[in-house]
Amino acid sequence: MNQKEITLALRWLDPEQNADLPLPTYHSDLAAGMDVASALTEPLVLAPGDICLIPTGFAVAIPPGFELQVRPRSGLAIKHGITVVNSPGTIDADYRGEVKIGLINLGRKSFIINRGDRIAQMILAPVRRAQVMVVRDLTATGRGDGGFGHTGI
Repeated sequence: MNQKEITLALRWLDPEQNADLPLPTYHSDLAAGMDVASALTEPLVLAPGDICLIPTGFAVAIPPGFELQVRPRSGLAIKHGITVVNSPGTIDADYRGEVKIGLINLGRKSFIINRGDRIAQMILAPVRRAQVMVVRDLTATGRGDGGFGHTGI
């Protein structure tokens, strides 16, 4: 790997109960996201329009200057309409509670989530913080204040 690897400390909240679950895993050499598995104890039916919070069974210590972004898995989104409700979700570096994934069913059929199903992906991303400065005027651009869809389809 050409880039410097960064360690993401992970703690299983109940190691005996979660021994059957995989670690978040990159499934190809150049994958940006680590697939994350459900730690449900029984199957959950996610009906169309339903939102639920799915446990993962682990907590993480994210290095300072980074965040974990929680994003949908493309196959679940395209084939079944299952997506992350606050996509991308952000897990801050100072959070130490259980990682949970908020899913919504935007599809037309109910979808069953089982223990161990890969339900989302996490991406470790650098964070830049800004200092907010109040100014009288903003620099001009060609777009100006043109809003949503102002350039057409």
